[in-house]
Amino acid sequence: MTHDREGPRLPSPRGRISAAVKDRLLGAGPLPRPEDVAGADAYGDDLQLALYLCYELHYRGFAGVAADHEWDPDLLRTRAALEHRFLVALRADTPVHDTVEDALAELLVEPVGGTGVTHFLCAEGELWQLREYAAQRSLYHLKEADPHAWVLPRLAGRAKAAMAAVEFDEYGGGRPDRLHARLFADLMTDLGLDATYGRYLDAATAEVLATVNLMSLFGLHRALRGALVGHFAAVEITSSPGSRRLAEAMRRTGAGPAAEHFYDEHVEADAVHEQVVRHDVIGGLLAEQPHLAPDVVFGIDATGHLEDRFAAFLLSAWRAGRSSLRTPEFSEISHIS
Repeated sequence: MTHDREGPRLPSPRGRISAAVKDRLLGAGPLPRPEDVAGADAYGDDLQLALYLCYELHYRGFAGVAADHEWDPDLLRTRAALEHRFLVALRADTPVHDTVEDALAELLVEPVGGTGVTHFLCAEGELWQLREYAAQRSLYHLKEADPHAWVLPRLAGRAKAAMAAVEFDEYGGGRPDRLHARLFADLMTDLGLDATYGRYLDAATAEVLATVNLMSLFGLHRALRGALVGHFAAVEITSSPGSRRLAEAMRRTGAGPAAEHFYDEHVEADAVHEQVVRHDVIGGLLAEQPHLAPDVVFGIDATGHLEDRFAAFLLSAWRAGRSSLRTPEFSEISHIS
């Protein structure tokens, strides 16, 4: 077996399921029992970390883990059980709109007197809270656009061309220094964070792991291509106003030019992307495959459901004066003024 020499280190387990998956990746021990997976908290640390470990094998893997594990049949069966537990919970817990038009219409309206995370950070967030937010979000932003790229072979015609155009922008328009993942790494450097890929996996909470796992779940399954398109629409439509608030938060706290630039870039780019995704990606997909409309709605609404859970967790911790991160090693970083 060929072992990856690069890649992030494996994180500490958070329960029996993630411990078993980690042991398997290191070549020892049985995988989790089906009854353990079936009885696990679908949104909890143990299941979400185990699922993240399985999914990361399809991205950059982990240092010291055999590359062959990506297609280990037993591990794939465990991943399927974890996915089933997660997906069943999402379908049961996510309030869904009746139509795609209804779901999109709600995304397009900015609530008066918004109280979300970006509103909080813009109005009163401190630098340590911006650092925590960046550390948590780094699990996605350091591989920004990668989960969505999996949908490209599953689209055709207008939807495929439009999705590829948006992804091209996300990947820097052919310029490596403009890759959005690179821009986020620069933001992290401005904030005094370690921009190494996967560095903050141990610190990240189950709530943010779930938001990243959702993208991988939708992206890796052709049957969920409509949900992936819905997810992408939700991200792009809500990105521009949220990024505007975060850019202002970075300026107000003196976070640094690269920190400001990452969100300024998204204000401009995602305002254009939103139009393309709505009219050409969703419009093109449903013109050819109208039966996927309920999946698009589910993708939009499941994204909102998990983002709301993450936001509630962050705001609860911060308003109580607590760190939102799991590991004590970040206490000094978190409260630098």
